Amino acid sequence: MTILSDILSIDAIDSHLGATSKKALFQQLAGAAARQTGLDAKAIAACLLEREKLGSTGFGGGIAIPHGKIDGLDHVYGFFARLTGPIDYQAVDALPVDLVFLILSPPDAGADHLKALASVSRALRDKNCVAKLRGARSNDAIYALLAGVESLAA
Repeated sequence: MTILSDILSIDAIDSHLGATSKKALFQQLAGAAARQTGLDAKAIAACLLEREKLGSTGFGGGIAIPHGKIDGLDHVYGFFARLTGPIDYQAVDALPVDLVFLILSPPDAGADHLKALASVSRALRDKNCVAKLRGARSNDAIYALLAGVESLAA
C-alpha cells in the first residue's frame, strides 16, 4: 500500500483552487506540479490531457484522480486541490467535481503508480473523509486528514 504522506506534501495542496473548466484545472494543476517537480507545466498538462482521452478520471461523487506518467520524475508525486466551486468534468456519474488528487509518476513506475492510484481512490471513497476534506479550513488540515487516512487503514 502506498502511504499518502509519501507522495503528498503540504506544499502540494491547494484548498482554494479557482479553476472553472477541466482544461483550466489541468493547466493550474500542471503549474503547481511544475513548481514541485521542476518539470515543464505545458508537458504535464499535455500528459494529463492525453490520459483523459482514454476515459474520464472523474470517478464519481464529485471526485477526480487525474494521473499520468511523465519523463523526468524519480518517484510518484501527488497534488491535492479542493476547488472553490464544482466544475463539469465528464465524470462517470455526470456530477461536477470539486475534489481532485493528481498523481504523476515516472514512466517505469508501473506498480508504484497503481499502488498510489489504489491508495488515493480508497481514501477518497471514504464518505467521512470526503466530508471532512470538503469542510477543512486549511492546507494543514487537509494534509492531516489525508495522512491520517492511511493510519486508520493500516
